[in-house]
Amino acid sequence: MAKPNVPSAAAAPNAAAPSAPQELPRTLGLWSAIAVLVGTTIGSGIFRSPAGIADKLPGPLPLMAVWAMGGLFALCGALTLAELAGAMPRTGGYFVYIREAWGRLPAFLYGWAEFTLIRAAALGGISLTFGQYALRAVGIDPSVAPYDDYAHYLAAAALVLMATINVVGLRWGSLVQNVTTIAKYGGLVIIVILALALGLPATGGNFTPATPPGSFSVSAFGLALVSVLWAFDGWGDLAKVSGEVKDPERTLPKAIVLGTLAIIAIYLLANIAYLSVLNVEEMRKAPLVAADVALRLIGPVGVTLVSLTVLLSTFGSVNGSLLTGPRIFFAMADDGLFFKQVAKVHPTFKTPHVAIIMTGTLGVAFVLLRSFEQLADIFVTASLVFYIMSISAVFKLRRRPEWNPPVKTPLYPFVPALFCLAVLFLLGNALMDPAQRVPTLGVFGVILLGVPVFYATVGRNSK
Repeated sequence: MAKPNVPSAAAAPNAAAPSAPQELPRTLGLWSAIAVLVGTTIGSGIFRSPAGIADKLPGPLPLMAVWAMGGLFALCGALTLAELAGAMPRTGGYFVYIREAWGRLPAFLYGWAEFTLIRAAALGGISLTFGQYALRAVGIDPSVAPYDDYAHYLAAAALVLMATINVVGLRWGSLVQNVTTIAKYGGLVIIVILALALGLPATGGNFTPATPPGSFSVSAFGLALVSVLWAFDGWGDLAKVSGEVKDPERTLPKAIVLGTLAIIAIYLLANIAYLSVLNVEEMRKAPLVAADVALRLIGPVGVTLVSLTVLLSTFGSVNGSLLTGPRIFFAMADDGLFFKQVAKVHPTFKTPHVAIIMTGTLGVAFVLLRSFEQLADIFVTASLVFYIMSISAVFKLRRRPEWNPPVKTPLYPFVPALFCLAVLFLLGNALMDPAQRVPTLGVFGVILLGVPVFYATVGRNSK
């Protein structure tokens, strides 16, 4: 693995010496790295979340404001991550940053949360949207029994297929990611163009009144922002495959920032396009909003085209999650914080095949047992805790005299501080909301359960 600009875990005073590292080849160039970030991020969120957000904020201005705010927070996180990833271009991403800054127990808790909650919930939520749109593409309503169950089975099959592709090799996974990224981004661009060219002249837009009575409250804005962050999540996933990126000190910062800016732009344009065709009340009742927009613009053929776009989008996002997520467990095992077998590299394909198979299996289990909304809420709540720990690592690492990243976070410390404060607000808002309090505390409980697990297993030998 590439040597970082800070002491390795073996040299850190709070780290146990890991065994000889397993090597993963560096095969991802700049375009492939951007495709991993964009392709992993653009999944189900922009096609599923607008309806729920419009229900919480039934006004054009609050609705657009929450998407813009989510983009700002994502950019703040990405700018900080560019510094961390450039300085420590190692497989595992957040796991590495948390370990270097805060120690082995917090790093283990991150991996524990990924194992028990985050990764499987993400895979389940994205693949379930794939299954639902697959049924919609052939004219079947996925909300009607028994087809609601069929959507779960299709999602599980997609997970098995993508896990197999990623086991066979990073090049194959990267190829799928490149192709589906072009398709999904291009599909959204086409929707935007059609909506502005055909829908906006016909409707005049649905942007007034900008803030109708009852369309904004702080609590509702916070809950809607959680859904927006679900759609934006993925800007940090590239860091998890840092150990497989070519010329990482230069490539990673560029790919993280450029990819995040591309996502912000298309998300804002997509919501403008939706509002150009549907009013907010119609958006609230349109869980498959992109398909409804296309139906109104160009008829049934539009539904088929959008459904195919979403299929490719979610398929690529599942692939991206299976490409990046298993690298966390690989890094943990390589550092002695997980089963040694998970750090194995396939002798022929040169991939962390055990980690990929394990992650795919967890995703199948979750998608067969949970709804989309349950999966999304679990994922976002559990992720927020470790977003703070990862991004705030820059405050501690910058105090080290040997810290010399190839790029530094602009407007430091304002940018990382804004991100961390925003995440704290979201966590506090979830705890204050009666409907979200118990699920949020349940997620925290599962995370804290990792503490006795750590001391009963790998923590006994940690220094």
